[in-house]
Amino acid sequence: MKILYYDCFAGISGDMNIGALIDLGVPFEYLREELMKLHLSGYELKCFPSEKMGINGTKFQVILKDLQQKRKEHSHQSIPSKAFINPQHLITNHEINHEHESHRGLREIKQIISSSSLNNNVKRMSLEIFQKIGEAEAKIHNKDIEEIHFHEVGAIDSMVDIIGAAICIDYLKPDKIIASPVQLGSGMVKCAHGMFPVPAPATAEILKGIPVKTGGTGFESTTPTGAAIIACLSNEFSEKNKFTILKTAYGIGHKNGEIPNVLRVILAEEEVKGNYTHEHLYVAECNIDDMNPELYENIINSLLELGANECFITPVIMKKGRPGQLLSIICKLNLLEKCIDTIYKETTVIGIRYYAVERKILQREVIEFTSSLGSIRIKISRKGNEIMQIKPEYEDCLKISKEKKI
Repeated sequence: MKILYYDCFAGISGDMNIGALIDLGVPFEYLREELMKLHLSGYELKCFPSEKMGINGTKFQVILKDLQQKRKEHSHQSIPSKAFINPQHLITNHEINHEHESHRGLREIKQIISSSSLNNNVKRMSLEIFQKIGEAEAKIHNKDIEEIHFHEVGAIDSMVDIIGAAICIDYLKPDKIIASPVQLGSGMVKCAHGMFPVPAPATAEILKGIPVKTGGTGFESTTPTGAAIIACLSNEFSEKNKFTILKTAYGIGHKNGEIPNVLRVILAEEEVKGNYTHEHLYVAECNIDDMNPELYENIINSLLELGANECFITPVIMKKGRPGQLLSIICKLNLLEKCIDTIYKETTVIGIRYYAVERKILQREVIEFTSSLGSIRIKISRKGNEIMQIKPEYEDCLKISKEKKI
């Protein structure tokens, strides 16, 4: 099994993430060409070898052309595309965000992504990350999500960081993404709310339910963009992993401290024990005895649309002999908080219990099969090299059945 392991010992930011993934093997030109499908202008991408406290890796930057020209007029200096440069001469994402903000709402960002020719997997991941940040900002400001304008995240550089992350992950196609607890750093950070202690409000909200560490660096080491990327893309968070390292890569940041400001990403092969794949998931459940049964369909669909692995209802007998229902969901850690919030919002329950579980699953893959009736996705399940099941996707068969009237 192909694993991406994010070692966030010095935090994570959007530019460090893309730098690390390019260092891991994503071609820079491929990323550039894919980003052109967004039809955004006014920026330039830079990618070059760099180092931080003796750690060599890749530095990735989004440079806004207007700001670059303004700085050239002051310094009469240009930025080389591939060179080791003095960090003082770099235009950082932090500077860009505060000097050149772009105000876009979530609806506009969704339209830009949806109308592009990026593939559906990239679109899905990108929209999920933007939704995560939008929900955090909406909660902090006590506004409807449609009223939130993404000052920093709506800026071109942050859009490139987020959509670029989805492009890189789609290129690498890992079977699983694991992350260490996320280092937040320490000190104060300047944000839209004024000077605020690390973590920034949006970062803290985004990382709810995810293991974090503080105080490891003397600066803000995880940005809201980096937090949203790792929260949405990681399947689990753990420091206890057993895998074989294939390649190590580093994304170089722009801050200086006692710890190198780098993001380490490891490409690894995970041992499949007993011909099964092991997963770490969470179960959340609650008993319901006072809700209109017509509403069960909606809550199940809502939870599955959020990304829950499973959602089901079991008849139970509750106190005073009342017939009731046990609502159960199985999901990844990064979705647990969102699923719990949805249950509270759409049911009558006032308490939900949850606990960690492990499961063994057969190795699975989906292939596209072109039949005489049309294209059908085929799900194949294996135990080691032995094929256990071959099953056509029901929805594809149903669509053909309706179209062909057979």
